Amino acid sequence: MSKKKMSGSYKENLQKRSEDAKMVRKIAAVIIISLVLIFIVGSVSGYIYIKSALQPVDPDSDKDVDIEVPMGSSASDIAAILENNDIIKDDIVFRVYTKINNETDFQAGQYTFSPSMEIDEIIEALQNGKVMEDPTYTVTIPEGKAMDEIAEIYANEMTFSKKEFLNKVNDRSYIEALMNTYPEILSNDILNPEIRTPLEGYLFAATYKFYNKDPSIETVVNQMLEKTVNVLTPYLDEIAAQDLSVHEAVTMASLVEKEASSEKQRKRIAGLFYNRLEEEMPLQTDPTVLYALGKHKEKIIHEDLEVESPYNTYHVNSLPVGPISNFAETSLQATINPEESDYLYFLHDDEGNIHFSETNAEHNQLREKYMN
Repeated sequence: MSKKKMSGSYKENLQKRSEDAKMVRKIAAVIIISLVLIFIVGSVSGYIYIKSALQPVDPDSDKDVDIEVPMGSSASDIAAILENNDIIKDDIVFRVYTKINNETDFQAGQYTFSPSMEIDEIIEALQNGKVMEDPTYTVTIPEGKAMDEIAEIYANEMTFSKKEFLNKVNDRSYIEALMNTYPEILSNDILNPEIRTPLEGYLFAATYKFYNKDPSIETVVNQMLEKTVNVLTPYLDEIAAQDLSVHEAVTMASLVEKEASSEKQRKRIAGLFYNRLEEEMPLQTDPTVLYALGKHKEKIIHEDLEVESPYNTYHVNSLPVGPISNFAETSLQATINPEESDYLYFLHDDEGNIHFSETNAEHNQLREKYMN
């Protein structure tokens, strides 16, 4: 090949590379300019949207909206409630705004807001707990109550019936929705077909206040479950350390609640129950027999002990399939921090005292002394 042809080919390649480089630079410039424009447009649009989201929903509104902030609600929960009731425009913007400005300590209660309120007015009201007047209903649910009893207490105080309450808390689709809302305490264990009532034991004993004139069953149940979450959450690590599931802990706490009244008694009863389980002995606690029978009796007879039920701890050699009542926090504390002993037997005397023994022979002697 001649030098002239080689020189021409080299120049052509050089020119082509130059043109390719120019094209690459043009493409890169177009991409960069496009990205800058997208960023600018996005930033401006985002700024406009955020500014708008921080403004009142309707500055001219004279409408009042009653809103309930349940006990234990997080900032995210409150933001969602406000958006759902058209008090704010965007719950995410509200949460970011309160976080940036370190606005915390929101109070539970019943509030009256308006779509015309400024966001800072809403925050101030939530922090100061400016609730409505006295509650319409104040209902106390004592410790050791089963679902049937809880339903009756509410039916006597509020506008729905006992049957309506029980139908709701036994509705599977409703229970599954609650499991998604409260996954920290409600597990698949409560869907066991042998369980009589899925939420048995999970509606915490406390005094509840309701500000609406006609609160729904869902409102009542949510408030009670929020309380249960608040009580159980600090103990979740200790429950796991005891190699218990939440369901097992709640079940044991309900048994302890029904068998003992003082803190000392509860710790000792819990320790005794664990001893029996370790020895593969049935718990043989009478309150589970009554729950299995579904009725109250002053005295249990031998025939009652033989009822075939996953709740009857004379019939099953384990914890019952689920709780038999709600419980006090001290019963939960006893469940996760029981008293260590060698006791395997106990009985109640007529004065409410509990007598413990290590052997069946000692137990029978105590029976002769206190029950004849």
